[in-house]
Amino acid sequence: MARHAPQEDLLMTVDSEEEFSSSSEDDEDIDDEGLHFEEGFDPAQDTFSDEDVIPSRAPHTGAAHKHRSVFNAVENLNKCENDSGQIPVGKRDRNLSWKAETDVDMNPKTLRFLPARKPGPQLSLADSHSPMSLFKLFFSESAMSNLCHNTNAQAARALAKGRKYSWTDVSVDEMYRYIGLVFYMAVVKMSSIADYWRQDSLFSLPLPATVMSRDRYRTISWNLHMSHPDADKENDKKRGTSEHDQLFRLRPLLDTIRIACKTFYHPRRNLAVKERLVACRANAGMTRLTKAKSAKLGFKFFVLADSSNGYTVDLSVYTGKNSFPTGHGISYNAVMSLLDKKALGSGYHVYMDDFFTSPKLLTDLLAMKFGACGTYRDYRRGFPQSASNSLTKKSTRGSIRWIRDGPLVCVKWMDKKEESVCSTIHAAYTGDRVQRKVKARDTWRTKTFPCPAAVTAYNHHMAGADLSDQLLEYFTAQHKTMKWYRKVFLHFLDIAATNAFILHKELHGNMTHKEFMEQLVADLCGVSQKEAPKQTSIDHMPVPGAELTSDVRKIATTGRRICAHCKAVFGKKQQTPWKCQACDVHLCLQLNRNCFQEWHKSV
Repeated sequence: MARHAPQEDLLMTVDSEEEFSSSSEDDEDIDDEGLHFEEGFDPAQDTFSDEDVIPSRAPHTGAAHKHRSVFNAVENLNKCENDSGQIPVGKRDRNLSWKAETDVDMNPKTLRFLPARKPGPQLSLADSHSPMSLFKLFFSESAMSNLCHNTNAQAARALAKGRKYSWTDVSVDEMYRYIGLVFYMAVVKMSSIADYWRQDSLFSLPLPATVMSRDRYRTISWNLHMSHPDADKENDKKRGTSEHDQLFRLRPLLDTIRIACKTFYHPRRNLAVKERLVACRANAGMTRLTKAKSAKLGFKFFVLADSSNGYTVDLSVYTGKNSFPTGHGISYNAVMSLLDKKALGSGYHVYMDDFFTSPKLLTDLLAMKFGACGTYRDYRRGFPQSASNSLTKKSTRGSIRWIRDGPLVCVKWMDKKEESVCSTIHAAYTGDRVQRKVKARDTWRTKTFPCPAAVTAYNHHMAGADLSDQLLEYFTAQHKTMKWYRKVFLHFLDIAATNAFILHKELHGNMTHKEFMEQLVADLCGVSQKEAPKQTSIDHMPVPGAELTSDVRKIATTGRRICAHCKAVFGKKQQTPWKCQACDVHLCLQLNRNCFQEWHKSV
């Protein structure tokens, strides 16, 4: 290794000049980001080299020539010197070639882990915490009071516009019961909202009608509002200016959820950053994102999760290319916006996928005393482009190639396909091995292969981010709504319930996820989980199906609907102005046809 010292000095010189050069060109060459999420690339980071153009993924622009990594700079410098006859070809090739697992890599400096608080739940272990009390950490009574105030204001505004439904102001207790029903529907799946109030079926459910009527549930859903409608109107007037806030309708609850996530739990050392999509087809008036594989429209969240248990530590919402105006690209700024050194501390290890990973991001995180590791895209600006001694499609499984540039090590590993990982916290190869099943002579057997330490750590800790999404999906509150911000509200409910479950598991660990959700539903709805809810006869009383008109000539016809019993039993479409207050279904009530009585014989 000593005979290469002059060339290594040259490499260090070029590295230093590139690392501390001005980023003004980066600011000038940021392309339009409108199609970024559909194909999954960041215009401020992704470029293509002359040798590896992929037209199907992105256009070939002049940015690829302007933004050269230290690797490309050294390669071009070597080419020039070779043309002048100063450096032999053989020596140049050795310096630029990828190294194998048999070559020894330096061990990166270990970062001292200094968290701002003791990692784990920031609650007393001596106290008993119920699912309801933990959920209220994220949806406190003050937050619910504000939610009720804005919802009532929205309902008043809707009625003033001529909406035809009855409304009484929703209280905090009733809003908690409403959320309890939302979670009940997440645990007990039915094909439609109306099915939860059906009483003419073998699969009828007794709970929803005892909590609130179907119409009341629907009217709350229609008017649910996180911000005040008058303030919304003032914000909408600023559309197109820098003062306009695209997240204004989410802001009150978004800020509350973010603060609560960071206040009541401090993450352990390994963190994961990833994208999360909330599917929605409603018109939000802002950038909607396309997930290429599923072709679903929705809103993109950038999420910071604890890899040990999937706890959502922080999140931000992507609203378009102006979300992060610093000029370093979406992926760079998304990560930086989630990592608050003052709140977290230092010495954390951050794992990310290839959308986020770039040399500048990893270098700047290291300067902040955050180690980082992530998969990367070969064509992204700043990563080595040399093909000398690199992996090929014919490389054997378990083959390793690596190049180190100061604190950064880029590793390629051949599994079923080539994997590329960049890290500031791992050496290229430390002797780790993984097991894979291989087929030989029509029989499968287990075989061990060498594996880079960065790949092993990435697979282990990014699984924590996947765990976070899995926990959200098990009992998700998501369902179809007419307004985009209600989809996000339901996502906030999922985050609050999942984080509350993780806190309960860390503190007590005596409930499964399903048991936790069942107890949370019972607490929110104000019922006992041990006994099936019983409907009292006083709940079942005939009431008019609609508000009575002042015109006496139309009293008998106002609000007439088809009788549920006549349709189910006799197949007839008899209309009646009466309905059951508890069941919320229209039933005949006449001297010669008492469907109301027949319907309730089984109740």
